Amino acid sequence: MTQSSTLSRIARRDFVKASALAGGGLLLSALFPSSRAIAAAKGSSVFAPNFYIKIASDGLVTLISKNPEIGQGIKTSLPMIIAEELEVPWENVTVEQVGYVQGLQGWQGAGGSGATPGHYHNFRKVGAVGRTMLEQAAAQKWSVPVEECQADQGFVKHTKSKKKLAYKDLVDIAAKLEAPDPDSVTLKDPKNFKLLGRRIGGVDNHAIVTGGPLFGIDQQHEGLLYASFVRSPTFGDKVRTANLDTIKRMTGVVDAFIIEGTDDRFGLQPGVAIVAHDTWTAFKAQQSLQVLWEQSDTAEQNSFLYQEKAQSLASEQGKQLRSDGDVENVFKNAPHVVEASYDYPYLSHTNLEPQNTTALFKDGVMEIWSPSQNPGSGHGQVKNLFKLADDKVIVHMTRIGGGFGRRLMADFICEAAAIAHRLEGRPVKVTWTREQDMRHDYYRAAGWHHFKGAVGDDGKLAAWSDHFITLGLNSTEQTGHGAGISSDEFPVRFIDNARLTQTILPSNVPMGWWRAPGSCAIAWAVQSFVDELAEKAGRDPLEFRLEILGPDRSLEPAGRGVPYNAGRMKGVLRLAAEKADWGKKLPKGQGQGIAFHFSHMGYVAVVAEVTVTQNGSLTVNSLIAGVDVGPIVNLSGAENQVQGSMLDALSSAWNQEITIENGRVRQGNFDDSPLLRIAQSPKLEVHFDQTDNPPTGLGEPAFPPTTPAISNAIYAATGKRIRTLPFTKTDLSWTS
Repeated sequence: MTQSSTLSRIARRDFVKASALAGGGLLLSALFPSSRAIAAAKGSSVFAPNFYIKIASDGLVTLISKNPEIGQGIKTSLPMIIAEELEVPWENVTVEQVGYVQGLQGWQGAGGSGATPGHYHNFRKVGAVGRTMLEQAAAQKWSVPVEECQADQGFVKHTKSKKKLAYKDLVDIAAKLEAPDPDSVTLKDPKNFKLLGRRIGGVDNHAIVTGGPLFGIDQQHEGLLYASFVRSPTFGDKVRTANLDTIKRMTGVVDAFIIEGTDDRFGLQPGVAIVAHDTWTAFKAQQSLQVLWEQSDTAEQNSFLYQEKAQSLASEQGKQLRSDGDVENVFKNAPHVVEASYDYPYLSHTNLEPQNTTALFKDGVMEIWSPSQNPGSGHGQVKNLFKLADDKVIVHMTRIGGGFGRRLMADFICEAAAIAHRLEGRPVKVTWTREQDMRHDYYRAAGWHHFKGAVGDDGKLAAWSDHFITLGLNSTEQTGHGAGISSDEFPVRFIDNARLTQTILPSNVPMGWWRAPGSCAIAWAVQSFVDELAEKAGRDPLEFRLEILGPDRSLEPAGRGVPYNAGRMKGVLRLAAEKADWGKKLPKGQGQGIAFHFSHMGYVAVVAEVTVTQNGSLTVNSLIAGVDVGPIVNLSGAENQVQGSMLDALSSAWNQEITIENGRVRQGNFDDSPLLRIAQSPKLEVHFDQTDNPPTGLGEPAFPPTTPAISNAIYAATGKRIRTLPFTKTDLSWTS
């Protein structure tokens, strides 16, 4: 059984020592000490051809996981890639989570579905280097040509004599060898893979189901203090005064003080820290806290004002992002023109594990334990905040109870560090309440689309126009994080006459990356309007989409971006349609909907089937996905990612929204922004088209097409279009 553990601070020191002994040698643009250097640093017999592999003389194989684990499965799948090329049985592997280490090859974070494509090829080389050296060690021991030695599942075999040696018997020899150039090693033929593509359970599964202390919120340390941090309910406010003496006199409270914060909207924010002997006391003290806030102009901002402004601008032309052909002339002469407006709200990330971090400042060193998606950012911000040297900030990565982009920010890390810096020598854990988590987020931006489309008498899409109205952080020139739109957004590139314009409304509400940023909402609007045009053209929604995609080919982006392969998208459309029995006869009140989207280099189509009662009660019966992200690393994890994306999309579209009232978030908990319940979950099917393309990530691509597939199914069942999210804003009742 594969096990998981976390590297201690000592192991990190070993790495630093070994790096120095290795003379700063680089492997794959990373710090990769040699086997001899690591063995010398640890004072034991170990074969460690690089930072990611350790094989001990007792046969224990340890593989390093360097990226944060959020439930996306990379703590399992990335070491699987190494294990495949290393030729080691998975049941003999222990996976260790390393903390943040400067200089490692590739981003040591989690987001953007980038872990698999960013590491697949290099991690194959990492494993192949180890395998090659073990084969060389066996050849040396047997005094035979290395070409006659073949690694196979923890052994090296001599192909002629049939002799074999276990890896553990080769550790001493292999540890003395120089590692080959990673570009020179031979990689396995994928058809000979023994591990990749199989269903492999997560290395943390046992600890999760037995309540093991994996997450940031689980952290316990001797002498630990517990803190809460109170920000203004209105974005941008600063602290004038607070009744600190009253709070300090409360039983169980250790200290209370004001933190000024910085001007960095993604770093340390102004507020009041309350430190206590337990979390309950810290939370309870918040209720007695009275703060006089220096009010910002955010108090004048409201969701309904954004809505009114967007509606007034809809028919105007914004800043031109792209214009192909002669759109206006086609609209003027087309026999069928359709116009429609779509809008969606702000959304919170609603991580089930609220924001938290534990920090200890002692002997000039800041040590941090945090569920961060971006530990490098936390390291850098804390270093700059307190003018510390790089090696005086240590960041340990815990497992993360939901991220979706929220934990790319370091604000909660900075809070814990600031409080720990004040209480030097005592570890402090900062934990947010659910209300704080929902009201102090970096939200998925609200947005508005005013579409106009033309179809000819031949039933083909002739022209397309989208005026996209979005939000900027106090700017009319720059969109908020995750709030923009690509100038290549479908159906641009696929039709001759297309126009895309954009207007940015200024807002002081923090915005940030969300799951499938931008695409998560834009795809709903675009694919819903495509359905409207298909109906106007008298076409089947599937055939209409296939025709727009056109012949199999790869279309290059106009600017920054990636090529769009029409054949791969058509493949997943047909796959999902086939598995869902697309077009089957259904009674009134039941319907199918289809949608697709290209996101994070992944091609996904979804077919939804719903039932809506005459009084408007919605049941989503099934969601069936066709997916092409190239070869699959871990089939179990891949399926889970697609299933989770579809459920997340359904949950956010059905019930959730964030409303701004006088610069404050109205919603505060799951009672007024509810998550999907188990009883509402549909049947889920995931079908992979494993094409011969480089593998890409799966954390996000299945989210964008899910919501429009459901919306289109609702229309098929009821005749009512969903043009505003969440679904609960539309009366779905119908008459026969």
